[in-house]
Amino acid sequence: MIAFYALIFIFGLVLGSFFNVCIHRIPKKESISFPPSHCPKCDSNLRALDLIPVASFLYLRGKCRYCAMPVSWRYPIVEFLTGILFLFSAWSVGFELALAKYLFIVSLFIVISFIDLEHYLIPNSIIIFGFAVGIGLNIWVQDVTFLDSLLGFLAGGGLLLLLAVVSKGGMGGGDIKLAALIGFLLGWPKVLLGLFLGAFIAAIIGITLILAGFTKRREPIPFGPFIAIGTLLALFFGDSLIAWYLSYFGL
Repeated sequence: MIAFYALIFIFGLVLGSFFNVCIHRIPKKESISFPPSHCPKCDSNLRALDLIPVASFLYLRGKCRYCAMPVSWRYPIVEFLTGILFLFSAWSVGFELALAKYLFIVSLFIVISFIDLEHYLIPNSIIIFGFAVGIGLNIWVQDVTFLDSLLGFLAGGGLLLLLAVVSKGGMGGGDIKLAALIGFLLGWPKVLLGLFLGAFIAAIIGITLILAGFTKRREPIPFGPFIAIGTLLALFFGDSLIAWYLSYFGL
């Protein structure tokens, strides 16, 4: 099992490096496969030794080997975070079919969250890709019924759509589509738990940032990363949290 966990972690690191390409290029509507990875300043193609996840960044002290341009800390953070979340997914699920779905959801959230943090944008192409792959995963894994998936789609997207109407545009269209996708993948009622947890965490962090003077009251905050955090909590601990909530009220 140790070898299995090690392979999953390394797999996450490697995919995290690819996710960095997606995060950088998709908002610009550039190809994620061509041209090869290169320095945006000196345009030098990066060699294999420059692309070792986390290790290359540390060895090169966060600079380009060819022009010494500083490299964003986002690169090792995305790589390491992907590896850790893949490892936790494997520990939670084990060597089961459901692991494929967990890894896919984690991968989506990594790319979406960092794009949203940087560009305040959740690209439609990623949402469409999520639904396309999600249909196959739902059929293959069979962890949610068709009815639960449909109810989750309507509940997740419908709830944020209602909030967008009530707040007169306070909720972005990308967030609504992401919530619908989450509902489709996780089904009912985990999507509502994920959205509730995400909103709760967003409120706490938002209030903290305002009180600390880092942001203003009406300044927008990307909600995608908070949806991702809340949904991952629901994915990993949802059954336990729902059981605790029901037992707390004697249901």
